[in-house]
Amino acid sequence: MNIRYSVVIPVYNVEDYLEEAIDSVINQTFDFNKVQLILVDDGSTDSSKETALNYQSKYPNNILVLSKENGGAASARNLGLEYNQGKYMQ
Repeated sequence: MNIRYSVVIPVYNVEDYLEEAIDSVINQTFDFNKVQLILVDDGSTDSSKETALNYQSKYPNNILVLSKENGGAASARNLGLEYNQGKYMQ
């Protein structure tokens, strides 16, 4: 797969908004097949991780879900950066 864009989204207790955020990336005008979406669960206590994993199962070639203990958005982004495969990073 030729990944052009990588997008990292830190996830922490956002079950009410996560589907909308993921769908927003999927439905952009560029080809989603060229996108790597990295969702980093930062120790959520709601169903955010399950939602992320559900999307990963639907798009296994494009969506990667990582999990870590709560450490804040910056540490979640830094973990996601370690898995970056795209030419451009967001």
